[in-house]
Amino acid sequence: MTRTMDTDAAETRPVRPGTAVTRRLIRKESRGDLPMLVCLAVLVLVLTALCAWAPALAGRQEDRALRQRVDAAQAQAPLISLSTTPEVFNTSPPSVDMAALLAAGRTLTHPLSGAAARHLSFTGDGSYDYDPASLLSPRPPGPASTSTQLTVSYLPSARDRLRYVSGRAPADHTPLTTAPQIGLSQATARALGVRTGSRLSVEFPKTPGAQNTAPNAELVVSGVYRTEAATDGFWTGRETLDQPSRYQAERSAGTVLAVRGLVGRDAADLLAGAGVGGPRVTWQLHADLSGAALDRARALTGPLSHFGADLSAALCQGSDWVTGDIACQVGGQSTQSLLVTDSLTPLLTAFTAQDQQARALATYAVDALAAVALATVAVAVRLLLRRRQPHLRLQRARGASTGRLVLLRCAVAWPVVLIAALLGWAGGASLAPTGTSGSPRPLPAALTTAVVLLTVPLMTWLAVREPRRPGRLRRTRRRTAVGRRLVLELTVLLATAAGVAALRSQGPDGILGAVPVLVALAVVLLLLRVYPLVLRLVLRQTRRGRGVVGFVGAARAAHDAPATGLALFVLVLTLGTAVFGGLVQRTVDDGLTTGAAWSTGADASATVAGTVAPAGTTAVAPTGIRTALQHLRTLDLAGQADGAVVSQVAVITVDPRQLAAIAPKSPLADALLTGLATPPGTRLDASTPLPSLLSPGLRARERTGGFTTTVVTQGQPPVNLTLKPVGTLTDAELRDPLLGPVTAQLPEGTPMLITTATADHLLSAQASGSTVLLLKGDGKNNGDSPTALRSAAAKALGPLARIRVRAETLSALRADGLTQGLGTLYTTSAVLAALSGLLALALELTLTSHERSRTTSFLRTLGLGGREAGAIHFLQLLPLAVASAVGGTLLGLLEPRLLAGTLDLRQFTGGPAQPALHTDYSLTLALVAGVTALILAAAATETVLARKRRLGAVLRLT
Repeated sequence: MTRTMDTDAAETRPVRPGTAVTRRLIRKESRGDLPMLVCLAVLVLVLTALCAWAPALAGRQEDRALRQRVDAAQAQAPLISLSTTPEVFNTSPPSVDMAALLAAGRTLTHPLSGAAARHLSFTGDGSYDYDPASLLSPRPPGPASTSTQLTVSYLPSARDRLRYVSGRAPADHTPLTTAPQIGLSQATARALGVRTGSRLSVEFPKTPGAQNTAPNAELVVSGVYRTEAATDGFWTGRETLDQPSRYQAERSAGTVLAVRGLVGRDAADLLAGAGVGGPRVTWQLHADLSGAALDRARALTGPLSHFGADLSAALCQGSDWVTGDIACQVGGQSTQSLLVTDSLTPLLTAFTAQDQQARALATYAVDALAAVALATVAVAVRLLLRRRQPHLRLQRARGASTGRLVLLRCAVAWPVVLIAALLGWAGGASLAPTGTSGSPRPLPAALTTAVVLLTVPLMTWLAVREPRRPGRLRRTRRRTAVGRRLVLELTVLLATAAGVAALRSQGPDGILGAVPVLVALAVVLLLLRVYPLVLRLVLRQTRRGRGVVGFVGAARAAHDAPATGLALFVLVLTLGTAVFGGLVQRTVDDGLTTGAAWSTGADASATVAGTVAPAGTTAVAPTGIRTALQHLRTLDLAGQADGAVVSQVAVITVDPRQLAAIAPKSPLADALLTGLATPPGTRLDASTPLPSLLSPGLRARERTGGFTTTVVTQGQPPVNLTLKPVGTLTDAELRDPLLGPVTAQLPEGTPMLITTATADHLLSAQASGSTVLLLKGDGKNNGDSPTALRSAAAKALGPLARIRVRAETLSALRADGLTQGLGTLYTTSAVLAALSGLLALALELTLTSHERSRTTSFLRTLGLGGREAGAIHFLQLLPLAVASAVGGTLLGLLEPRLLAGTLDLRQFTGGPAQPALHTDYSLTLALVAGVTALILAAAATETVLARKRRLGAVLRLT
């Protein structure tokens, strides 16, 4: 019973009066501050949710972009490969078990760590290639060749891309007593004069240290095939599997016929029995970058950097007695050292540079959004304190200290902010995509929340602190305020100048990404200096007028100008960010169009190795597709004036009329028509100087005369040609899309010479050169469709041609993950900044509406009509709209020019040069019109509310 009595006494014990009063004050002020607290909660919730959601989404875009690049590269060639050469002379007689060796290659990834090994898989069963061998018989028909070189390859991945027109594919299992089988293309069989069942006598290179004479072997042709077109670049570098090539012999005046054939898997076993050294065996690995592609790629590059050393340590001991090289064991087979070819690391390095540039551009938008959001928070807290100003004064008069009032405000606002931050983080984390290289960022979320939490006590302290005692003269205090303002403005201007200089010199980083916010602040400070001066000039003009509306409106706007700094900052930064984002997106989009045109040259382009003549004419019937042919050769030229030799000059032969037909507005086509055009049917001979256009670098080598070169063609005497310069290519002509597919094959800085296609018969064919066919559709009967263009290109240059269609290339560029991510980021940040700016403007107008309402109410008591009162509302807000529109547009156009050195947008466009900055004027006009309409709507709203106000309310406001 005693315990029960004590409990009842504790329950009925009275609460101390101070505690009860404080709780009631907190509850009462929370209910009164509910609208502003909701605004703060929404802002904090959105910002913390973005900190949790946006990095994961950006990581997904980065993963997608990297996968696109890796998939495109792996479609052309393997990014990672292992290769070695088996030692066949370690046994007697020489032998090799190629099937076991190819199968054992799948165990070579064991030295890799578990995670890296899981991300790599083997493509096929491996392949092998022999060094070129001399074909002894039969002798090829036609023009005599010094020799015929036959390359024997086992390439199982090519079987699905071949169709045998006679015979069959080489067998993988053949009896030991039979000759190895080989398959040849139609063009190769025709060049060698063989058919199915023919036998080839081949002399392979001897193995130093093991053989004194070159071994001979006999191959039997099992079938003749025809290649099928491939869109993935499979035939790039393997053109001799379809078409034989000829090149100049090194130590004689003749030519070498180079051909290539396919054998079965056990051909290496049979050739080893005949004394032929081992081939180069290659295993191709496929990198699986599904999921978090960027993290997986980074996890691969480390183990790959020492993969070769790990393989040597695990599989290689001692040295080979024949070659003296390191001896290794792969699946019980002795081999030479293992070579690891890693193309993934350079690709990742290039992607990292592009990704860093994308992150730098993203930093501008993110920092601007954060600045607008925090400015909106400041406006919301100001309005919160303005609504509570009478209560704060009353509490202050009753003896409440500054600390108590600050703590009371914090007790009301901090729980709301913390709860909103937790909810925003939880919501953003739940919505964030998983399995990406990006992850939620708790530190920015915590910093954002901390800044909002500190804004409340700081602004409360500024609002409720005790005023200074009038110990100084009023003029002295005014001078002090003016001096402080000047110091602040100079500090901001100097910081902005230093930030821009640092950004232009060393590029953006986490801190320098906020420089655009400083630029916006500098623009606002300049506007605040110019803004009142302009209003005073307007006020002088209106003072002389007869009406009172213009004068009162201008006077109120001039009076309120210094107090609109925060609203002006929000509007200018919001508009500037949107204009800047529109400029970046417009520039990138235009650059993508230029990059696609540069990659293809026309509506489509087809490229094959060697200087070949296409099938068909300039107009491919019946689709009406026009074509233009370009041949690329590499020649050594000698200057006529001093005889100095210029080696490795890219000589391009074109028909100017064909180029003009597919690109009538091309500056290059105009220059070629002017300088190189010859009458139709003209056939140039060796004694006629060939008109030529030179690149600036080549022109600098020989300023006064022309060039000479000697061309040697098999079966004909040497021909001495003279190349007569008729002009120098300008930068615009060098960057003309018509040259894009050709110059893409040349190293940067290669001297270039363009001459007429009528000289093609004087120049010898080169296997090292290339042929480019540009195609232009007429737009009729689907003549410009990708299918029609590809069909025409394949018909003209054969199935091994690498075909690119501009529409497909442009779609691929626009679908790039980095480009799409950058556009999404700027669009999202612009929308969120606009919404935040709209909220800030609405709060600022609410904050200052009381003074405007007092003015119009006073004038209404003097007989001012409702229409005139609306005009005054409009005139009071019009200068703010004009200043924000001018400042935002100026900021959006000025920032890219100031940061031009850091805006390397070429990495996103693929063009020949940095794309020119293109302002999206339609977006700029729409934004300016939107801000103006918003302020007009605010003026109309205030006018409507003023008209509904009764006389008693009007008298109370006055």
